[in-house]
Amino acid sequence: MNPDYVIAFLASTAGAATPLVLASTGELVAERSGVINLGLEGIMLVGAVAGFSTTLHTGSMGLGLLASLVAGAAMALVFAFLVLTLQTNQVATGLALTLFGLGLSAFLGRDLVGQTVAPLPHLAMPVLSNLPFVGPLLFRFDILVYLSLVLVAVVGWVLARTRIGLLIRAVGEAPHSAHAIGMSVIKLRYATVLFGGALAGLGGAYLSLALTPMWVEGMTAGRGWIALAQVVFATWKPRGLVLGAYLFGGVTVLQFHGQGLGIAIPSEFLSMLPYLATIVVLVIICRNPQTILLNKPMSLGQNFKAD
Repeated sequence: MNPDYVIAFLASTAGAATPLVLASTGELVAERSGVINLGLEGIMLVGAVAGFSTTLHTGSMGLGLLASLVAGAAMALVFAFLVLTLQTNQVATGLALTLFGLGLSAFLGRDLVGQTVAPLPHLAMPVLSNLPFVGPLLFRFDILVYLSLVLVAVVGWVLARTRIGLLIRAVGEAPHSAHAIGMSVIKLRYATVLFGGALAGLGGAYLSLALTPMWVEGMTAGRGWIALAQVVFATWKPRGLVLGAYLFGGVTVLQFHGQGLGIAIPSEFLSMLPYLATIVVLVIICRNPQTILLNKPMSLGQNFKAD
């Protein structure tokens, strides 16, 4: 096989996986505290349109990325207020947030359709970027590709090795016991939900500023749901998120390369491959309930109210 083709395929996989790594990493932190946010799809869309609009009107990619973080956190704040303060059902509220995000992003982006911005630039690393094969494969990505991988490592370390990670896990396992020893369960859950929303917004912005530097209504195309599924795929462990995201990214890219190579498979089948692969993986994992229950937070999806 042509080495240039292999490099192009693997590089494209990294790009397709990055928004999923960002969104699922934030959601994992929220779920480890006991809150499941099914509104990721809507949050990613709002982050995508906020980042694109800000970049388009200011010419600053940095401000665009910051706007996506703020927009994602703002959407998550709405969700957190409803489920943590008003004690609404987490599943129903998350679904409502997705619908709200779909409509809001379409409304905000109605005048942006068809416009483009300069894509997020790739980093040029002296010497390393020019190495044969390894250079373009590892050292020619944009900063968010590297940042997403660093975030996974940092989140894994924080959850496993630090006091704040212990507190998050304690709240996710037994919120009433944590409250009884003086922990602020609601404040901690607010923080984790906002963190998850900010990263989901950033993941959405990656779609509109890096993968396809333009605004297209509904451009997440179900990636928010895939990010949710990846948390289960990873059995609530950060290291599994990267594997799941790159698996999905590889299958996503495969459909385009398959069409380019002239593979005689209907394009509709190739388009559904990423989602089919996700379903198959989840079915395989869920065949063994102990695999899921091993790391699943005991209070996931359950509201907490101080006595």
